[in-house]
Amino acid sequence: MFPSVTHTITPDSEPSQFILPDLTSDCHYPLRKSPHCYAISRASDRWLADVAQLVEPEIRGYLDMDTGALAAACYPDADAFHLQVCVESINWAFIIDDWMESGIIDARGALESCISALRDPINFDTEQVDAKMCKSYFSRFRETAGPGCTERFIHAVELFFTAVAKQVDDRAKGNMYRLESYTALRRDLVGVEPCFALIEFVARIDLPDEVVSHPVIKALEHATIDHLAWADDILSYNKEQSRGDEHWENIVAVLMHDRGLDLQGAMDYAGQMCKDAIRRFESNRAILPSWEEEVDRQVAIYVEGLQNWIVGSLHWHLNSARYGVTPDRIIKLLPKRSS
Repeated sequence: MFPSVTHTITPDSEPSQFILPDLTSDCHYPLRKSPHCYAISRASDRWLADVAQLVEPEIRGYLDMDTGALAAACYPDADAFHLQVCVESINWAFIIDDWMESGIIDARGALESCISALRDPINFDTEQVDAKMCKSYFSRFRETAGPGCTERFIHAVELFFTAVAKQVDDRAKGNMYRLESYTALRRDLVGVEPCFALIEFVARIDLPDEVVSHPVIKALEHATIDHLAWADDILSYNKEQSRGDEHWENIVAVLMHDRGLDLQGAMDYAGQMCKDAIRRFESNRAILPSWEEEVDRQVAIYVEGLQNWIVGSLHWHLNSARYGVTPDRIIKLLPKRSS
């Protein structure tokens, strides 16, 4: 069920600015940060140069983005070892997504090499930097991660690459998405599900399959993913529209096309979708089933980890140089780049 908002017709002339939805007012979860944030951020900077082999000017954007701050807010209880693995995994995801977006690497080729590295990070030999990054962080992931958690991480990465490949095909064919089809694709495309396996990794738990497959747990994950995806789309829309590619991968453009909304109407609608995602998260948390005592303890940790991702990711987005959000939430549209 999607939220109801007043529909407005797209005007003949394009607006020069828009107002971002007030995403923080509906997100009341406590924001915490790991005390290891600074040290791990500096280690992450070294990893970007040594393992990801980034140099100026490319490396500058990732240094300024500070994924150490993102991981510190999303995994506030992680020790230094586990937090560093999380940061490197998130760095890899951002880098690989940018490289696929720019055509530096092919999604299907990256799928094959990276999954091979994840399956056997010690013995798999490769010269491909994307797979070397996987070997670097996943060899340490496997030191403490349980078998279920490990398999869930790899499966989620497979879903991400498959979604990217579909997006590339859709773009080549000029396909536009309807709201429902985009929602389904975006859940894999946002690439956050591997980060949910990291919740287990950080806490050194390994949830039973019957728990992670339960409809209520899946509903909690979907609500978390939806909030992350829609908030990311809202905050990245300006940069994407300036590149001319927002029609393929942004909820705001999909809403304008599919619901006949103007830009501000689509922004407001997407903001309501974020609010609805938090409502769904809370309503499903209220009906969590009970298993046995130890499993219930682990489930509580996992659900709090999902909550940390909602609030931690939101505040990181709002403060990251990557997104350029102003305090008054008034965003001037960037001019479209010439082809």
